[in-house]
Amino acid sequence: MTDRQSPVDNFVLRNFRLIRTIVVILLGWFLAALVILAISRDRGTTLRSFFLGPLSSRVLIGSLFETMTPLVFTGLALAIQFQAKQFNLGAEGCFFIGATVGTAFAISTRMPTALHIVCTIAVGAAAGAAWNWLPGYLKAKYGSSELVCSLMLNYVALYLGLYLINYHFRDTAANEMTSYRLPTTATLPRILPGTRLHIGFLIALAVAVLFWVFLYRTKWGYQIRMVGSNINFAKANGINTGRVIVLAQVIGGAVAGLGGIIQIMGIDQRFLYESLPGFGFDGIVVTRIALNNPLLVIPSALFLAYLKVGGSYMNLMGDVPAELVNVVEGVIILLISSEALLETWRYRIMMRKASER
Repeated sequence: MTDRQSPVDNFVLRNFRLIRTIVVILLGWFLAALVILAISRDRGTTLRSFFLGPLSSRVLIGSLFETMTPLVFTGLALAIQFQAKQFNLGAEGCFFIGATVGTAFAISTRMPTALHIVCTIAVGAAAGAAWNWLPGYLKAKYGSSELVCSLMLNYVALYLGLYLINYHFRDTAANEMTSYRLPTTATLPRILPGTRLHIGFLIALAVAVLFWVFLYRTKWGYQIRMVGSNINFAKANGINTGRVIVLAQVIGGAVAGLGGIIQIMGIDQRFLYESLPGFGFDGIVVTRIALNNPLLVIPSALFLAYLKVGGSYMNLMGDVPAELVNVVEGVIILLISSEALLETWRYRIMMRKASER
């Protein structure tokens, strides 16, 4: 048998990482079903709630895409940094600081609607970019660990943001720690009647497409991928690797900050978080499933959002807690990170093809 007579083997080798990711997702679903069958007293209702619940009504469909929106932003933020082999986990802090600074700007200013929306979004993105510049600079200049720096800065962002809201923009008439409401000129319009789904969902999709073009069709994107692939080779070819490292961090921070302020403008329309909301850490799951590909971030974020909405609906209608979703997420991360998964299968295909020649 020749190579031309084994198209399946050729397809598997070309798309091995994607196939492995799909297998991991299916294993995650299978694990969830096993747990439900093992502990639920009303297995039929619980299974239907988890697997079909997110599609059972317009409100839940809207909730699915609402949940997906911030996951797209944080997934994209981490994807571009992981493409440069920069393991920055600061998307959480950038998301939070973008939300707080953008909220402060929106409340403090008065402008026509279109201008106010654009400026507020720009301020949130700029805050995220500025926040993520520091670990990028320390990495490029002094070789500091971007992982450690970004994790520590997440908590600085939390307490700095809470200070800003609590002491300068807190709504004292509310029964919780929250900001004043954003002026209507700084809120995003809803696009699905009867739900909170807003135009930020469309912005997220557009940003994903633009990021794909940036990474795979521009000189800067090529440099980022080259630094991630082989930093020594990039240096030998005259690429300013320090500048590329900082650029990847700044762009990632800007997108995470953009996601933070869009979440406030579209869903809450006031700042509500008293702790880090978790979207940045969920972005790690999203980008790992997406193989750091901006276009694949969209279905990856949809999958994770489906798990979260299904888990919440299952918690309401069934007798299994929503924390099951956290278990599934953890298993997916472990399996995707396991380089040995299905490696024997690929090795056998490679040996068979070698013997055919």
